[in-house]
Amino acid sequence: MSTVLAVKIFLSLLATLFIAYLPRWMELGGDVRIRDEAHARTLASEAVTGFQASEVIIDRAGIGALLKDKDGRQLLVRRHGAQFVGRLLTSSSNSRLDQNFLTIGTGEKSFGKVTLNLGDKAQHWASGLRHLQHG
Repeated sequence: MSTVLAVKIFLSLLATLFIAYLPRWMELGGDVRIRDEAHARTLASEAVTGFQASEVIIDRAGIGALLKDKDGRQLLVRRHGAQFVGRLLTSSSNSRLDQNFLTIGTGEKSFGKVTLNLGDKAQHWASGLRHLQHG
């Protein structure tokens, strides 16, 4: 009787460990970040078909990125749960610069706003967004 109980406990423990490991194996959830420029470019291309960035800046924490193509279009990529989403910025986009931090909203309620820590490059990118807004 005790051997049967030990086997049941062992199998129960094994099943619990398998269920705990399954989401990691399937790469679900977790703390997703933009790893580097190549990753940001891939995310941008997935968000807007054919978007080829000529300039890229990634938030210091990796939660978002701004990308610009040769035509002057700017794309915001941001984390949304365990995925990334991207939107082309238009004249309805709004931004606010606070030292090294640039807060950007697309005007789309479901997309929300994101604050990116762009370091000493924040002012350069904010300037580009102001030009976009007036252009």
